[in-house]
Amino acid sequence: QLQLVESGGGLVRPGGSLRLSCAASGGTLEYYVIGWFRQAPGKEREGVSCISSIDGSTTYADSVKGRFTISRDDAKNTLYLQMNSLKPEDTAVYYCAADLLSCSNPYYWGQGTQVTVSS
Repeated sequence: QLQLVESGGGLVRPGGSLRLSCAASGGTLEYYVIGWFRQAPGKEREGVSCISSIDGSTTYADSVKGRFTISRDDAKNTLYLQMNSLKPEDTAVYYCAADLLSCSNPYYWGQGTQVTVSS
């Protein structure tokens, strides 16, 4: 059973940066399509970014394009999300998720890490 544990969240000022990590155990992450999702208070969960297991291609939500970068280190079995130029509207609980087939409805989820962007 694949297990995912996020870390790296916290409080940051607008314009600042954070790097989230998602450490996997119980499985080899390189075989999975993996991504980041977020849920802000009172809002539905949304996809932020996804990375393919086949060719490493990436997708991003329009709201984060040019500011966030997803990457994976298969040797460390870890997924990352580098977040730059953070805005208050990026405030949310961020989750990593994995699936063998698609990022649209992942089967495996982490517990989430809080990101708060505020002055």
